[in-house]
Amino acid sequence: MADPLAEMVGVFAPGVPMSKVVSGSGSWRVDRLEQGNPFYCVVLEGSADLWVQGRPPITLQEGDFVLIPAAFAFTMSSAQDTDRNEETRWTITMLEGETRHGDPHGPADVRLLIGHFVFGSPDRNLLVSLLPQLLHIRGEQRLSMLVRLITDEARTDRPAREMILARLLEVLLVEALRSAAAEAAPQGIVRGLADPRLALAIRRLHQDPARPWTVEQMAKEAALSRSAFFNRFRQKVGVAPMDYLTSWRMALARNLLRSGQAGLQEIAERVGYGSASAFSTAFTRLVGVPPSRFAEQAAVNRLSAAAA
Repeated sequence: MADPLAEMVGVFAPGVPMSKVVSGSGSWRVDRLEQGNPFYCVVLEGSADLWVQGRPPITLQEGDFVLIPAAFAFTMSSAQDTDRNEETRWTITMLEGETRHGDPHGPADVRLLIGHFVFGSPDRNLLVSLLPQLLHIRGEQRLSMLVRLITDEARTDRPAREMILARLLEVLLVEALRSAAAEAAPQGIVRGLADPRLALAIRRLHQDPARPWTVEQMAKEAALSRSAFFNRFRQKVGVAPMDYLTSWRMALARNLLRSGQAGLQEIAERVGYGSASAFSTAFTRLVGVPPSRFAEQAAVNRLSAAAA
């Protein structure tokens, strides 16, 4: 059987181009309102408060990992901040090895390793749409081991430090995605894969995306009635089954077009379309440009990258 999460990570190629250590002392606050790449935070020591739009505040503790797939509209501040000292609250100071928020002279109340994940594939919006708005992991033994390794690496200045941190954080991302318990996982692909019935159908979709699937056939794989399957899938994954399948097919198609190793007819057949024209119509409707133009631009990008 296919491994949908591994396939998604492979197609979207997440990476960690940069991470930094941030500390807080006294009264401090950071507001992030702009949209951006998925934001992550590892609490190295101490505690801090996190507010994500539309959710109750969370007090983060040492060893916690947080992922916000679409980094916008969240606030982080000193834990249980009651001090309204505006002079230090918005102060940012560059110290040796870390960025300090709040009092530049006081002891650190919290240290965080923060940064953004980026994706090698422009299909990042599909992955982001299937992830929960907030993923907060605490108390998972395997995750804690990774956090300890990351903490140790972040506090040293050994050779290849940034490369090791990037690799560890990539592993941490995948581990965090699969660590969420079935009912505790927020709506998204993580929760869908945690449901044994839905997982059967999702794995079959990934194993054979070219099959002319219907909702009835998917429901049969899950041993559910059509209506029960449809409602359960949309409730837990957040999109309708056929919309999920179409999005995944187009992600695969874009990957094949970028590689330049297959023609339109072959790609159409590999992602479930009977003809190049039918595939072209569907691709243009969802992506916004014909596949031929998409492939031409991808070829230009490959040549530019090779010449750089």
